[in-house]
Amino acid sequence: MIRLKNISISTCILALSLLLLVPLEASAQYGLKKKKREVILPDTTAFFNGMAVSADLLGPAMLWLGDYGSYEAALRVNLKDRWFPVLEVGLGKTDYVDDATQTSYKVSSPYFRLGGDFNLMKNKHDIYRIYAGARYAFTNFKYDLGNPGVKDPVWGNVVPFEAHDAKCYYHWLEVCFGVDAKIVGPFHLGWSVRYKNRLFYDAGPLDNCWYVPGFGKSGKTAFGGTFNVIIDI
Repeated sequence: MIRLKNISISTCILALSLLLLVPLEASAQYGLKKKKREVILPDTTAFFNGMAVSADLLGPAMLWLGDYGSYEAALRVNLKDRWFPVLEVGLGKTDYVDDATQTSYKVSSPYFRLGGDFNLMKNKHDIYRIYAGARYAFTNFKYDLGNPGVKDPVWGNVVPFEAHDAKCYYHWLEVCFGVDAKIVGPFHLGWSVRYKNRLFYDAGPLDNCWYVPGFGKSGKTAFGGTFNVIIDI
């Protein structure tokens, strides 16, 4: 009777051990699977991952519909789908006449921007990209300024007010935010908004350059933007 009792106790202990062992083993297997899922594969993206060229459509539209505008193209280098050094080259133009004062202002000159963008997307290989970046920009230009004349308060005669080939330069910094999306094949569309802050400048002998190529209306700060057609090469 005692022997049977001992066998029963041993059987119960064995059964309880098995019951406890199964969940522990299952938990261990689940942990191993979870650990395997969390393994981060090495980034095999090439450091140099191609280039893209783009053209801005907003600048020509502003030139056609407004008082000034530009023609602009850019070359963007892709480094591991994360960093994008950029060179932007443009031609800023205006041929403006103020209706109230009849003052005319004319300029056509190139400008340059050099900088880079950072892809903010968590999945950097996505066909959509969100960028934050900065540019150093500069332009050397000449403008023509004309006015029908200013009446001399003493002598009463009209004195012409004008300048031809007035030499100027502007250097500024841009902070930008942009988006681009793949449409089909190598073609993308994108846009950017920009805040511009003047660093140093020379506005010419009259200190009166109304428009600065690439910057916009003369001043300490300005806002701008682009709408780009982009092609991977």
